[in-house]
Amino acid sequence: MDIKNSILAVSPSCLRPIYARVEASPLACRLARGAFWSLTGAMLSRGLGLVSSILVARMLGKWSFGELGVIQSTIGMFGVFAGFGLGMTATRHVAEFRMKDPEKAGRIIAMSGITAFASGAIMATALYVFAPWLASRTLAAAHLTDLLRIGAGLLFLSALNGAQTGALAGFEAYKAIAHVNLLAGLITFPLMVGGAYYAGVKGAVYSLVISAGLNWLLNHLALRSEARRANVPLTLKGCGREISILYTFSLPAVLSGSMVGPVNWACNALLVNQSNGYAEMGVYNAAYIFNTVLLFIGSTVGTPLFSIISSENDTNNERLGRVNILLTWCIGLIPVLPLLSFPEIIQKIYGADYRGNSFSHTVALILFFTCIVLYKDGLARVLAARNLLWWGFLSNLFWGGVVLTGTFFLARFGSAGLAASFAVAYAVNTIVIVPLYVRRRLVPRDTLISLECSCIWLVLITMVLLVIVDASLPYRAVFFVIGTVITTISIFQLLHKREARI
Repeated sequence: MDIKNSILAVSPSCLRPIYARVEASPLACRLARGAFWSLTGAMLSRGLGLVSSILVARMLGKWSFGELGVIQSTIGMFGVFAGFGLGMTATRHVAEFRMKDPEKAGRIIAMSGITAFASGAIMATALYVFAPWLASRTLAAAHLTDLLRIGAGLLFLSALNGAQTGALAGFEAYKAIAHVNLLAGLITFPLMVGGAYYAGVKGAVYSLVISAGLNWLLNHLALRSEARRANVPLTLKGCGREISILYTFSLPAVLSGSMVGPVNWACNALLVNQSNGYAEMGVYNAAYIFNTVLLFIGSTVGTPLFSIISSENDTNNERLGRVNILLTWCIGLIPVLPLLSFPEIIQKIYGADYRGNSFSHTVALILFFTCIVLYKDGLARVLAARNLLWWGFLSNLFWGGVVLTGTFFLARFGSAGLAASFAVAYAVNTIVIVPLYVRRRLVPRDTLISLECSCIWLVLITMVLLVIVDASLPYRAVFFVIGTVITTISIFQLLHKREARI
C-alpha cells in the first residue's frame, strides 16, 4: 500500500471529498504532493535540529550559547552576499524552463553553481581576513576570532548548498529534498551534541561545518539524479549566455536579502555590547530557535507554491493566490497559539538557566513577529514570481531602518528589548507596505484586509500583552481557548469566503 492509500485508510470519512477534489485538479495534486514531501522532510530534519539546539543550549549555558548565536549571525550576514540570491534564482528559472527549454535550464544550473562557488569563496575569504577586527571591535570578544575563521568554511558550503537546493526545488524534487534533509538531520544531531559536549562552542562550530559539507554531497548527488530524470544536461558550455539573469533577478534578490542579514547582525552586535550582553544574547538565541524552525517549515511548504506560480506564470489566479497567502500563515498559527499562551513550556525545555520574565517576554515577542513574517511570505513569493524584487528591496530597506532605530534605543533592555524592536519593525512595515499590494491587486484583497484577519491579529496581540503583563496562568488558559476558537472560525471564513479550491 503506497503513502496516499495509507493516508486515505486512516483519514476520517469527512475528509475524503476534499481528497477527491484535490485529485481532480492537476495543479492541486502538484501542490499537495510537493507540500507533503517538503513538510515531511522539514519536520523530521528541523525536529532533530530543534532537539540538538536545546541540548546544546543546556550544555553551553546562556553566555556560551550567546557566543554561538553571534557567530551564526555573523556567518548569516556574510551569507546573504555569498549566496547572491541564487537559490531563488535557480528555483524560478529551472521551474520555468525545465520542460520547454531543458538546455537553458541546464545552463542556468551551471551558471548558478559557478557563481555560488565564486561568491562563496570571496565572502569566506573576507570573513577569514576580517575576523580579528570583527571579533575585537564590533563584538567585544577578541577570543571569537578563531571561531569566526572556522565559520568561513560553513559560509562557503552554505552558498553552494543554497544554489543546489534552489535547483532541486525548481525540478519540484521535493521527495529528494526531504530525503536529503532527513539524512542531514540524522548526521547533524550527533555531531552537534557530541561537538558541544566534548569541545564547547568550538566543537559546535566544527560540527556545523562538517554537516554542511555532507549536506553539499547529498545535494550534489540528488541534483545530478533529478537532472538526468528530467533530461536536463548539466554542462558548463554556454552557461555564460545566461549571465543576464544575475543582474535582472539575482541582484535585486540579494539586495533585498542584504537588508536582513546585516541588520540582524548589527542588532545582535548592539545587544552583546551591553552589560551582560552575551548572556542576553544567549536568551535571545534560545528563544529565536523556534522562529528559525517555524520559518523553515513555512518556507519549505511555500517553495512548492513558488515553483508552481513560476512554472504556470499564473499569478492572477485568485484561488491560487488565496492559498499562497494563507497556507504558511495558517500552518504557523497551529504551534504559535499554545506556545504564545504558555511560554513556560519553552522555559521548562531549556532548564533553570533560561527561566524568568525576560525569557518569557522574549519568547512572546519573537513568536509574534514570526507570525508576521509567515503572513508576508506569500507576498514575497508574488513579488519574486512577477520579478518585482525591487519592491522587496525597498520594503526591507524601510524595515531595516525601523529595526535599527528601535534596537539602538531598546538594546539596554536586553533580549526582550531586541525582540520588541523586531516586532515593532515588522508590524510597522506590514501596515505601511500591505496597502501597496492591495492597490496593485497582487493578491486577493480579503486575505490581507478583512474582519477575519483583524480578529486573528487581535487575538495574537492580546496573547502577547497577557504574557508581558505577567497575567496568571488561569487567565491565559481561558483566553487561549477563546482565541483558538476565534482564530479557527476566522481562518475557516477566509478559506470559504469565496471559491477557495485550486
